[in-house]
Amino acid sequence: MQAVETIQKALSDLDPCKLKVLAVSSVGIGGLLCYMAWRKKTKKIPVGDGWWREGEKPLSEDRTIRPFVVETSEEMIQDLYQRIGQTRFTESLEDGRFHYGFNSAYLKKVAKYWRHEFDWEKQVRVLNKYPHFKTNIEGLDVHFIHVKPVQRTGQKVLPLMMVHGWPGSFYEFYRILPLLTETEGDFVFEVICPSIPGYGYSEAPRKQGFSSLDAARIFHKLMDRLHFTDYYIQGGDWGSLITCNMAQMKPEYIRGMHLNMINARAGSTMTIVCLLVGRYLPFLVGFTREDVCRIYPYMQKNVYELLRESGYMHIQATKPDTAGCGLNDSPVGLAAYILEKFSTWTDFKNRDLEDGGLERKFSLDDLLTNVMIYWTTGSIIPSMRFYKENLGSSSNFYKRLDNVTKIYVPTGLAAFPHELVHCPRVWARSRFTDIRSYTYMPRGGHFAAFEEPALLSQDLMQFVKKVESKRPK
Repeated sequence: MQAVETIQKALSDLDPCKLKVLAVSSVGIGGLLCYMAWRKKTKKIPVGDGWWREGEKPLSEDRTIRPFVVETSEEMIQDLYQRIGQTRFTESLEDGRFHYGFNSAYLKKVAKYWRHEFDWEKQVRVLNKYPHFKTNIEGLDVHFIHVKPVQRTGQKVLPLMMVHGWPGSFYEFYRILPLLTETEGDFVFEVICPSIPGYGYSEAPRKQGFSSLDAARIFHKLMDRLHFTDYYIQGGDWGSLITCNMAQMKPEYIRGMHLNMINARAGSTMTIVCLLVGRYLPFLVGFTREDVCRIYPYMQKNVYELLRESGYMHIQATKPDTAGCGLNDSPVGLAAYILEKFSTWTDFKNRDLEDGGLERKFSLDDLLTNVMIYWTTGSIIPSMRFYKENLGSSSNFYKRLDNVTKIYVPTGLAAFPHELVHCPRVWARSRFTDIRSYTYMPRGGHFAAFEEPALLSQDLMQFVKKVESKRPK
């Protein structure tokens, strides 16, 4: 009798969608007991709720999903041209290259191309290649693209949400989308790429406190509104943190999570031991030879380099509106601020080049399209505020609940050699308890989908194949 009462209580607590799956499953009571055991060991962070528009939250919410089209106007283009033409350039230092930031000599070339050759109307047509939508969640109009696959006979369609970071946008995924939605294998993806609220075409919060936890909750609500209850998630930069939060909030909805930026550290004492011993006896602390190459010399790669490259973060985590005012008023200033990151974060060695190596991996059309998404929407300041809401609040970010809660969903990790910091698998295990795949990628940096779409798609596909092979038929 007690067992029956326990099962009845579990049934009453189950999500209706999970209950429906259970009802048609051949696993029956055994599956339920396994689910109960899994749920008991899986710690979750509270989902909560929010309202980010002025005033009080209404009793009912408009759940309509509306088609959206990116538009431009001659007035917008002429205003841009006028501002570019009035730019006051500062002469770069002799042999300064990108060591002082964006090289002014190369910036003049970018501005000239932007003014006389870049075709925004053409790029708007490129943006509208995929279907765009908006829906209001927690008072904000949330933008996303929804790309349905070309499904071949016998292929399984798997939902996948991909989340961008800063200073990127949903446009980062345009080169990888065909590789995920038009495949020859056993499965193909139906991809949803949202814009983080405050970025691009997603409305910015009007109240303080909007963090990655709130973005994660909103994206879960978005997937629910699209009738998905079992899906994959993928992210880098802020997208990595947001997808991790999604996995922590509702692990039962996450089929698997793939990251190309890995944030995890062993306990402080263990980290110190690893660093002291790992360079000379890596096998004793679980390091591989590749880990040693990527981590050492430690102070150079993990302290001095981060000090050189994290000035922007301190500004944005403290007084984002101050610096943002200038960026929001000057398109060339905005381009310099954003594109410098696409140079250095692709490879630190690009600082030694006069052109920052930007056109080695990207085209100016693609880079300026991303800049235009920020410029035409006036979203640079709210995107910068996201740093303050996450890092600059009164509470300690590293003691935040999501940073002390492990992640239990199947996880795939792609470690790109030129990512800002390297996280060995042995450290990743301290946070991710079910690592199905860890890959030392042969090349590439921070903007993986934009820079190396083929490599990222291949790693994502092999990870999903591993996960799917272990799932009940």
